[in-house]
Amino acid sequence: MIEIEKRIESDRRILELLAQSFPNITAASTEIINLEAILNLPKGTEHFMADIHGEYEAFLHIIKNASGRIKRKAKELFGDSLSEDELRELCTIIYYPEQKLEIIKNACENPDLMQEFYATTLNRLVLVCRVICSKYTRSKVRKALPKEFAYIIEELLHESPSDHDKHAYFDRIIETILQTGSADAFIIALAGVIQRLAVDQLHILGDIFDRGPGAHIIMDFLCDLHNFDIQWGNHDALWMGAAAGNDCCIANVLRLSLRYGNMQTLEDGYGINLVPLATFAMETYADDPCDRFGPHLECDDTTHNEKTRRLIAQMHKAISIIQFKLEAQMILRRPEWKMENRLVLQNIDKQKGVYVVDGKTYEMTDCFLPTLDPEHPFDLTSEEAEIVRQLHHSFRVSDKLQKHIQCLFTHGCMYAVYNGNLLFHASVPLNADGSLKEVDLNGHAYSGRELLHRIGMTMRAAFNADTPAEEKRFAKDYFWYLWCGQDSPLFDKDRMTTFERYFLRDKSTHEERKGYYYLLRNQAEVCDHILDAFGVEGTHRHIINGHVPVRVAGGESPIKAEGRLMVIDGGLSKAYHDTTGIAGYTLVYHSRGFELIQHEPFENVDEAIRRGADIVSSKQIVEMSGRRIRVRDTDKGQLIQQQIDELQELLYAYRHGIIKERLRHQ
Repeated sequence: MIEIEKRIESDRRILELLAQSFPNITAASTEIINLEAILNLPKGTEHFMADIHGEYEAFLHIIKNASGRIKRKAKELFGDSLSEDELRELCTIIYYPEQKLEIIKNACENPDLMQEFYATTLNRLVLVCRVICSKYTRSKVRKALPKEFAYIIEELLHESPSDHDKHAYFDRIIETILQTGSADAFIIALAGVIQRLAVDQLHILGDIFDRGPGAHIIMDFLCDLHNFDIQWGNHDALWMGAAAGNDCCIANVLRLSLRYGNMQTLEDGYGINLVPLATFAMETYADDPCDRFGPHLECDDTTHNEKTRRLIAQMHKAISIIQFKLEAQMILRRPEWKMENRLVLQNIDKQKGVYVVDGKTYEMTDCFLPTLDPEHPFDLTSEEAEIVRQLHHSFRVSDKLQKHIQCLFTHGCMYAVYNGNLLFHASVPLNADGSLKEVDLNGHAYSGRELLHRIGMTMRAAFNADTPAEEKRFAKDYFWYLWCGQDSPLFDKDRMTTFERYFLRDKSTHEERKGYYYLLRNQAEVCDHILDAFGVEGTHRHIINGHVPVRVAGGESPIKAEGRLMVIDGGLSKAYHDTTGIAGYTLVYHSRGFELIQHEPFENVDEAIRRGADIVSSKQIVEMSGRRIRVRDTDKGQLIQQQIDELQELLYAYRHGIIKERLRHQ
């Protein structure tokens, strides 16, 4: 008794604040009962995805079908009563309700049949929704309901139509929905609730941007999503740096977009003006075939004619040369980064058409470099400088880009720990013996958890209005180091050989040696050391990464280090399909354990709507629990238990007169 009274006295300020919400024994007791009930619910389903790379159609379809979970639930409910075609149609209505309903209405000329369809579909959707919502409290479900239909949906979900009176009540609600012409809107609302609650938390392990055409569409979707987090990837950091006004990052963003023939995100998404670059490129490289700079397109691409491909190649080469000059200026400005070996333009002998470095001479594939002054190889021409100025302005004034970057900061960080899982995009810098490597960051040495935290704070400093000028300049510059610096946890290689891959024929110069994290990550003791350093506890703890595509076709497993590490970059981007042999992973962590969902290529949205074509996915059991995992076993459960403990103290304080009860209206 003395101990609890000492604890209450120590927590007195907290308890007084708590008493404002729970002013008497009844209120506090009711909340304890409610929280204890929540602790015994099954844990919510977490989905982990990585390396989306602008593939918005495939990504959004995977989100809509909850990595196949919705279809599996529908099969469990209706497997014996619905044909495969009927099941496919029902699922398509859940995924794309507006579009599918329009097709069905256009194809059905009989109003009675249409009414029958509506009634049947509404009943089926209610059943699916009821199953999806079963692991949540009524309060959480209520918050997910659209306001205009919240009361009716809640009645349908929680009123069982098993007895006669309730059956009549249930049927009357459906009849009224039909009579008032609200069926379409109601079906759309139910489909949205199913989609929203099928996944409790979405974790994105980096790289939303580059390669695919719709990063801006993905970001629009995520900005309206409340239950997601992101651990920033190298491509995300590159776009963040571009939005901050780092000209090296801007040049790299443009080069990658041109390399993959992806202008939609730049022009349609963010309104970046590419006309000055196009004009300059056409004039400067008018007589240059630019063979090494043609866009990497799908073999069945029909959106780029020869003239467009030619222009993209010219722009690609133009921005590449500008990039190498800007990067050289950055390297000279930041000697502490020790990147002098990337001052590549000074090694070109234009007259002989060779590249000379470390006493070795290499044949060049392309020597047409009209803007390169051998005496001053890092200087931009006046035309190039003007292009950089205009591009800089376009990135800085793009409201949508700035909004999307702010969303990344609001929901993101360099790493996170959720329910015994350590999440980061690429690596943690290591020494050869597997110990954490100390890395210099603006004159201070950090390693492991502190390093990733400090990097995240530096990135935020570039966008904070109250950051001192010199600190902000460093923060803006640092985004480029994150992209290609040797000790960057988002890169972790000895160098980035972009120039060599474009201009040198000798493929040995193209090699990029990976850091020790990639060489040692398959060792269980190394992963355990990293998990310990990040304070991750539990017998079933894991590191979850993306960044490096898993070569499934070559027999590589995404599960490494005796199950401690899961690499979930399965190549959602079309550019990696040949490398991985699949089209992406979703790692699913539900109340029974971990499952890895392996996806096959997605056709397109039109086929999904018209024919019900779904992503073909296969399931691999990674780790199953011997008992069902409850909310009490999660991070959220620990917080709830702390709330219960505080409420128990408040109850004691009320019952012993330490804190006085009061009526709620007082």
